Amino acid sequence: MSDTTPSAGMIGVGDMGLPMSEHMVKRGLDVAAYDVDAGRLADAAAVGAKPVGSVAELAGRVDVVVACVRTDEQMETVAEEVLAVGRADQLVVVAGTHSLALMRRLGERFAGTGLRVIDAPVVYGAQGARKGELLSLCGGDAEDVERARPVLMGYSRGVEHVGALGAGMLAKACNNLMHWIHSVANFETLAIAKRYGVDAQRMREVLLECPAENGTLRRWDGTRFTWQEKDMDFVLELAQDGGLVLPLTGQVDQLVKTLTAGDVAALLYSEECSYLGRTVTAMSPAEGGL
Repeated sequence: MSDTTPSAGMIGVGDMGLPMSEHMVKRGLDVAAYDVDAGRLADAAAVGAKPVGSVAELAGRVDVVVACVRTDEQMETVAEEVLAVGRADQLVVVAGTHSLALMRRLGERFAGTGLRVIDAPVVYGAQGARKGELLSLCGGDAEDVERARPVLMGYSRGVEHVGALGAGMLAKACNNLMHWIHSVANFETLAIAKRYGVDAQRMREVLLECPAENGTLRRWDGTRFTWQEKDMDFVLELAQDGGLVLPLTGQVDQLVKTLTAGDVAALLYSEECSYLGRTVTAMSPAEGGL
């Protein structure tokens, strides 16, 4: 890294923040880390980050503060603590997944303070975090995104500037909606193959070479079905607030809640699986199977 590369701090070093911090260190960034969990902070130190005792201490050390926390309330608290001690032109990167309402509040709160804020949620999940191949979807002023780019590239394969503050969160919501739509469509498609006696995993391999290929199908073994309810609630809230009628989205919201990683594993690798309370097995040739 060059001498002009900004110093960085990671607030929240859990399932996502820890591997993100590790990759930042490996790529030559000077990284401070803070978490309310002492065990996680010790893990961060083990991968080369420099643990600190508070948000205020971290903000006093770094140029770019990356916050990877779970809830709007946690993010708002972090922002207030940084604002209390921050300096002019310090940049806060909101890397977690949060509401547009929060981003609006943060935009208003940071206005006129001299500090800057962008949203930069990531896609490709825990697997992407472990590999250092996340994609950062950014909203905010273009100059601020460019200032953050060397830090974001510490854990990302790329940085996309989508639009104004909040546009990154909107982009992630759009990505997540497509992901869960594909999850339901993939399951129902491969259930047909399974029912008619074609190995579902083999059909998956074939479809990956066809126009029906999608990123969710390609990485389906790693989909943990952890955040579908939160993701779909966010999308439905956007639809409601925007006056949109999205019937497919409503159906996917209900269907995807019934799926688990175990269901996908059974579909791909076991003789039978279940869907919506019904068992799916291969029909014999006499029954109409192949």
